[in-house]
Amino acid sequence: MQVDLLKGNVTKSMLLFSVPLILGNLLQQLYNIADTLIVGRFLGSEALAAVGSSFTLMVFLTSILSGLCMGSGALFSMFFGAKKEDELKSSFVFSFYFIGVISLLITAAALLFLDPIIRLLQIPPEIFQLARSYLRVIFYGILFTFIYNFFASLLRALGDSVIPLMFLGFSAALNILLDLLFILGFSAGILGAAWATVLSQACSALGIAIYCFFGKPVLRPEGRHFRLQPFICRKVIQYSLLTSMQQSVMNFGILMIQGLVNSFGVAVMAAFAAAVKIDALAYMPLQDFGNAFSTFIAQNFGSGKKDRIRQGFRSAFITALLFGLLLSAMVCFFAKSLMSIFIIPEETEIISIGVSYLRIEGAFYCGIGFLFLWYGFFRGIGRPGISVILTVISLGIRVLLAYSLAPGFIGVSAIWWAIPTGWALADLTGLFYYQKLKKSM
Repeated sequence: MQVDLLKGNVTKSMLLFSVPLILGNLLQQLYNIADTLIVGRFLGSEALAAVGSSFTLMVFLTSILSGLCMGSGALFSMFFGAKKEDELKSSFVFSFYFIGVISLLITAAALLFLDPIIRLLQIPPEIFQLARSYLRVIFYGILFTFIYNFFASLLRALGDSVIPLMFLGFSAALNILLDLLFILGFSAGILGAAWATVLSQACSALGIAIYCFFGKPVLRPEGRHFRLQPFICRKVIQYSLLTSMQQSVMNFGILMIQGLVNSFGVAVMAAFAAAVKIDALAYMPLQDFGNAFSTFIAQNFGSGKKDRIRQGFRSAFITALLFGLLLSAMVCFFAKSLMSIFIIPEETEIISIGVSYLRIEGAFYCGIGFLFLWYGFFRGIGRPGISVILTVISLGIRVLLAYSLAPGFIGVSAIWWAIPTGWALADLTGLFYYQKLKKSM
């Protein structure tokens, strides 16, 4: 089902388009939540810490690929909005090969430098081998992550966010079943969780690729679309690399924070592993709404509908404000209950650390909600470089404050407080750039 983002009520069209994105990301989060829940309950805190620290690394690596796909997706949306079918197909072909080669290089590099990467994360010796075994299998799923994200970005660029959701829903259910089968049925331990994730990713990737080829003839390229066009190549590389840089810088900062968290010991690592899952799940709707907003802006920018862009801008920020306040209230109030989903009640220290994180960071979801909108807006108007600047400010402040204050007398809570501080400064910077560009739009 395609949503027409070029006509009709602005708020309604953005919400209709964003709901399947939110549900899809919710299901995608289940990949890792299922691992965390089952591993934490049945394999113990050391296995949970290993999966948690590995999760942060995988988010960083896959963010490179998802950023490349998101950047290409913004370009697809512009060509679709401008009704330039040949340019759309040519950019689709080139970007597939371009991002595909990068995904293979990332996989090879990750496997080759696995041990140095684990040492860089400061993973304690007692869980080194667990993390190593888990990551060696998980890295095999990088190519499938690219394939799914690429074709999902292509469909969403056309206004179809339902089909990616359907394939992801099947994959998420399969992941949970395989988790239970491998860990509880076959006693495969942490490797069972890893293989369950990889096999589920493969199903969603191959399924959506086959659908696009056979179910969407309009996307099927012809011979002329395989010829390299310098203009198309430059645009794809510019949009893809800058958006990927924004995504990877954001997650590299998080990866650095994971290294600092690891230095505080297994209890803090386990608490952080569980709290981050809750946190990511909580603000995920704001992130997906920002991505929907980006597609809305890109299509209307390609069509030259400036008034509709301004209407969408106002509506999106009001929606993010209201929803951010609701999410903050829920997470702060239910923080202890949410932590207890992943951690057994006897682990009181771990639960207490996680609750502290959620109540400090979770109180400011409006900040990250606005930041996702700034990312989507500047990407949608063809200024992805500004999104990179905002990310550098947000994560740079976060890392600087965390590493400066946490090792001293303030302790681990300094890491939590650094997060909303970075969001606030990046939001102010986004507002500054918007005011500069507003007159020319």
